Amino acid sequence: MNNIQTTRKTNFRWVICAMLFFATTVNYLDRQALSLTWKDFIAPEFHWTNTDYGNIAAAFSIMYAIANFFSGRIIDWLGTRRGYLWAIGVWSAGACLHALCGWATEQWVGLDDAAQLVGAAGDVAATVSMVSVWFFLAARVVLAAGESGNFPAAVKVTAEYFPKKDRAFATAIFNAGATIGALVAPLCIPTLARYFKDMGVGNGWEMAFVVIGMLGFVWMGIWIFIYQPMQTNKRVNAAEREYILQDSQDDAAADADSGRKLSILECLRLRQTWAILMGKFLTDGVWWFFLFWTPAYISDVYGYTSDSAMAQMLMFTLYAITMLSLYGGKLPTIFINRTGGNAYNCRMKAMFIFALFPLLGLVAQTLGAISCWLTICIIGIVGAAHQSWSANLFSVGSDLFPKKAVATITGINGMAGGLSSFLINFVSGRLLDHVEAAQTVFCGFQGKEAGYFIIFCYCSVAYIAGWLVMKLLVPRYMPVKA
Repeated sequence: MNNIQTTRKTNFRWVICAMLFFATTVNYLDRQALSLTWKDFIAPEFHWTNTDYGNIAAAFSIMYAIANFFSGRIIDWLGTRRGYLWAIGVWSAGACLHALCGWATEQWVGLDDAAQLVGAAGDVAATVSMVSVWFFLAARVVLAAGESGNFPAAVKVTAEYFPKKDRAFATAIFNAGATIGALVAPLCIPTLARYFKDMGVGNGWEMAFVVIGMLGFVWMGIWIFIYQPMQTNKRVNAAEREYILQDSQDDAAADADSGRKLSILECLRLRQTWAILMGKFLTDGVWWFFLFWTPAYISDVYGYTSDSAMAQMLMFTLYAITMLSLYGGKLPTIFINRTGGNAYNCRMKAMFIFALFPLLGLVAQTLGAISCWLTICIIGIVGAAHQSWSANLFSVGSDLFPKKAVATITGINGMAGGLSSFLINFVSGRLLDHVEAAQTVFCGFQGKEAGYFIIFCYCSVAYIAGWLVMKLLVPRYMPVKA
């Protein structure tokens, strides 16, 4: 024991955390490729409306929700190493499949090339729109099925490689991959699409999907080489292993007892599960709305196309501000160290603080009359608050449930987020088309701007509602025993 205490501990857990970060970055690059190309590259080719895009985004979300219901269980069954490989392999293939949608539409409709798709009119244009939507729906379904495994696997790895007090910070780091992916995406994806279009490679957007999709296969090769379970990993020495396993013997005993895992039905009977589920359901649609619709918002309200320098700088600024969420992951650890309180209570205290910042969204669009930069900065602050909230919400699952159930709970959590995203995307497309056609006036905004403001209002109050529901269901630390 003395040798363990005097030996300088390795820090291989942070290498693993870096791999989770890069996986999440690739996850969001693949996810956001469509939102950054549909308005200016894909919609003109296939004659899409906001409703068409909303349907595709909603289909992704509902498949993501359904797959999350099972993905956590599958990750628990396959184990972290194999489960993660399957997940990223499927979603990378799904990302590449998008590139075939244009060719498949041409073959189905009987047109020769993209120029004929663009020039279609009347019934032919309506057929092109309908057929292309179905092909993109199929590609998004494959993408969603694979992407549903990312967070259950990543949270499970975090529970394996980090003690409870460090999990929110580690989760905030890998969860920041979502922000980095969203940060890099507007700089590279429209640029890739424009580059390949100018080079005469299809309509440009196809190769953007292929290039981004291939990154996942590179990650898989590295993961096979470096990942091993913490207990048997030769790159983790005894001192680091002791640090990772510093939590109470009761937790270790609960994790090891009898090998029995909680079933999904058992989990759904627990108020702890419903607290996490509702916290995710009420808030996750906010992030997905900004992720999927902000490029269109910038184009609709301010007139900047996704491949313009101004739009790219606005998106870069938005997600750069969202990087403040790294501090949000550290806040519960600060509370724990200063007060000595349990992780759950300190996490809920931090989450209440994060729930207050989105209220700024109520004035975001109004301030846009002064400068679009004010609106984008506020959306960035809301995004940072969401990512801080989300990182801690993931960690609530590992606080309240034994390790054997963490991936299952995270999968249920993801299902709730997917349902939230489905509803906000399904409603947003129809709402924006309706208010544009009717020129609806709401709180001084007209047409599409009125539609966006209605959605902003929901986004602003969602987190306070989520926190109140969680606190009502689990008012204090109530760990689940397997």
